[in-house]
Amino acid sequence: MDHRDVGRYWDANADTWTRLVRLGYDTYRDQVNTPAFLAMLPDVAELSGLDIGCGEGYNTRLLAERGARMTGIDVSPRFVRHAQAQERQEPHGIHYQVASAVEIPFPDEAFDFAVGFMSFMDIPEHEAVVREAHRVIKPGGTLQFSISHPCFSTRAWGWIRNDEGRRVALTCGDYFRPEEGEIEEWIFSAAPDDLKADLPPFRIPRFTRTLSDWMNLLLETGFLLERFDEPRASDDVVARHPNLYDTQIVAYFLIVRCRRI
Repeated sequence: MDHRDVGRYWDANADTWTRLVRLGYDTYRDQVNTPAFLAMLPDVAELSGLDIGCGEGYNTRLLAERGARMTGIDVSPRFVRHAQAQERQEPHGIHYQVASAVEIPFPDEAFDFAVGFMSFMDIPEHEAVVREAHRVIKPGGTLQFSISHPCFSTRAWGWIRNDEGRRVALTCGDYFRPEEGEIEEWIFSAAPDDLKADLPPFRIPRFTRTLSDWMNLLLETGFLLERFDEPRASDDVVARHPNLYDTQIVAYFLIVRCRRI
């Protein structure tokens, strides 16, 4: 399976995904991952930025609202159409384009910074993604991306529950045996049951890499590692969104910021 095959899966997911996220049902993104990502991001006002794997453009718009001149690319034409339609309704000055992260259609050193919100781990040719990001960032510019945490996104995975059925710990295994495109089916847990019953589940190919794979790849490509975060919901957020209490038990996400030397 290559990035084109993966793109066809994401294109099939795009309509349902866009509908549910715009209804507010991606609470892990909206309440945990994206706030932490933006808190770690340097000031991007007046800078040119590339959102790699932009989806329907939610996070791209947030960066434009911070004053960045944004371009968003995604391998899924359906996602790009959703993003472009939203741009027409609420202009942010964003240019969206159908393109693969493996073959970014811009010249060397075209952007001040690049981001990837939960997209890099979905691409089998992850080495090419990092190399392409490095190529299009100006020297001294930053790359920041979030991925599923390599240490806790493994083949063998399951919750340990107490006598009341509450999740209290996680078992992980087969960390060193990567997944290479196995299809996972799921849908946002926060969506109401009647809505989930009427919609097809997402079908997403999984590709897992070790933590050292990612860190060494960044260093070997020519990035300087700057900062990391493993975001979790605060007690206040969990009080408003009880389904997020598991983020206080396990790190679902890893956010990395690095700089092109």
